[in-house]
Amino acid sequence: METLIALVAGALLIVLGTRLIHRLNGQHDARIAAYHFSAPYPSTARPPGHSPRSSSGQAPSRGRTGTWP
Repeated sequence: METLIALVAGALLIVLGTRLIHRLNGQHDARIAAYHFSAPYPSTARPPGHSPRSSSGQAPSRGRTGTWP
């Protein structure tokens, strides 16, 4: 009987925990939806003059500059 009560209590705690997490996620989603960020992915923008990589997956070749090997 004690084992059954312990199992029911454990299941009840798990259910209450999942409901709490679900409610907190809903509140968090509402906060995010209310606040509009400036740009969706500002870090993916490249500086002027930097072209994307070529289709071969390698960076475009550049001429040697300076004296460093």
